[in-house]
Amino acid sequence: MQGYNPTPEQMLALAALAEKIQLWARELGFQQIGISDGNLSSEAERLEEWLDEGYNGTMAWMAERQEMRKQPEKLHEGTRCIISARMDYLPDSTEQIKILKSPEKAYISRYALGRDYHKLIRKRLAKVAEKINAEACIIFPDQPAHQRPFVDSAPVLERPLAEKAGLGWVGKHTLLINQYAGSWFFLGEIFTDLPFPTNTFTAENKCGDCEACLKVCPTAAFPKPYQLDARRCIAYLTIENKGPIPQEYRAVMGNRVFGCDDCQAICPWNKYAQPSGEKDFQPRHGLANSDLLTLFLWNEDTFLKNTEGSAIRRIGFEGWQRNLAIGLGNAPHSNEIIQALRSQKNTASTLVAEHIDWALAQQLNPQRKRPRKLQR
Repeated sequence: MQGYNPTPEQMLALAALAEKIQLWARELGFQQIGISDGNLSSEAERLEEWLDEGYNGTMAWMAERQEMRKQPEKLHEGTRCIISARMDYLPDSTEQIKILKSPEKAYISRYALGRDYHKLIRKRLAKVAEKINAEACIIFPDQPAHQRPFVDSAPVLERPLAEKAGLGWVGKHTLLINQYAGSWFFLGEIFTDLPFPTNTFTAENKCGDCEACLKVCPTAAFPKPYQLDARRCIAYLTIENKGPIPQEYRAVMGNRVFGCDDCQAICPWNKYAQPSGEKDFQPRHGLANSDLLTLFLWNEDTFLKNTEGSAIRRIGFEGWQRNLAIGLGNAPHSNEIIQALRSQKNTASTLVAEHIDWALAQQLNPQRKRPRKLQR
C-alpha cells in the first residue's frame, strides 16, 4: 500500500479534518476522540511478561495474535494513525452497591444491562470512517484512503492506544481512567492510513498511593499494580471461562453472575462519571434488579428471548445456569432455593449439575460462613 507524502497544504487540511472528526463523533454519541501514532513498542515487553506468566488463562488467542497487538499495521496494512473513541455507558440509578449487598439479587456487570455495545459502536465508527473517506478523497484525489473500525473483537491494545491518544491513563486495575469521566466507558478505534497530526498530550497518572481497586477485589486478581491475573478475575471466570469455576473462588463470588465491577465501583475518580444518555445502554428485562432464583428458573427459550441483542448471550444458557447456581449457593438459606436447585438438576448438563451440587451443599450447611474476599 502506497504511503502518503502530504504537502503543507494537505497537512493543514488533515488538521481541519481531525477537528471535523471530533464534531462527527459527538453527533454520534461519543464523548471523546483522540488520535495516536499507534507505536506500541513500550507495551511489547509488558504484554510478553503478562503472557509468560499465563495470566491470560484459556484465552489462547491473546498469545496467538500478540504480534498484531504490538504492531497495529500487521492487523490493518498501512496503518499510520489510530483514532480512539470513548462512549460512556453507566446506566442511571442502577444502585450497584445496593445490589451487591443484597445476596438474593443477581449482580450483572453494568456494561451488560443494555444492548450489546459491539455492534452499536462499530456501526457508528463505520459512519465516521465513511465521512473521513469522503473528505480524504478531496484532500488526496489520486490516492484512496483506508479506514477500519474495531470494537473489542480484534487483537487491539485499546487501553494503551487510548492513553497515547490522550483519553486518560491506565489505572492500577488496568482499566482506563479519565480525570473528568471516571472509567465507566467503552473504547473503540478506527485504524487509518492517513497521516493525521497526533496527540502530544499525555494524561498524568493520578492514581497516586491509592490501592482501593486492588484491595477490594474479591478474588485477589491483581498480583501487583497495573497487572491483572485473568484466571482469578470474576469477569473472566463467569464470561470467558467455559468450564467449571474453581471451587476456591465460588464463595467469594457472592451474587456476581456476569462480570464484576468492584474495582470500578470503589475508584474515587468515578465520582465524576456521568450516567449515559444512550437509550440502548439502559437496563432491559429488569436485569438491574432481578432475584437470582427468578433468573435461574428461566428455561433456555426465555434466556434466549431476554438476552437477544445482549452481551450476556455470549456465555450461553449453560454458562448462565452455572453462574446462577453459584449465586444461589451463596444466597441466604431458603427452602425454595433448595427445591429449585434439586428440580433443575434433573435436566442440567454435567457442568451445571456439579455447580448445583456445590450450591446445595452450601444451602444445606447452616454453619457456613462465606469469606468476603481471598488473600493472595
